[in-house]
Amino acid sequence: MEPFQHNLSNLFSQLGLNNSDEFIQVFITQHQLSQQQHITEAPFFSKVQRRFIQECQEQDADWCEVIDQLDALLRK
Repeated sequence: MEPFQHNLSNLFSQLGLNNSDEFIQVFITQHQLSQQQHITEAPFFSKVQRRFIQECQEQDADWCEVIDQLDALLRK
């Protein structure tokens, strides 16, 4: 059995979003965070999506590295 691959595509799928490369690029371009804003405060995520991200971070889950990657991409 192969370990689950945590990447941006799988994170978007987990969040219930389209996980195509094109959608991810457009999403990142259209949604940005200020330097002071925490990803769990992002207004473009639903309450359920924010809760998932927060719980992953609190539990230091396997998703944390990919969430951190998305967080960085949303600040460029």
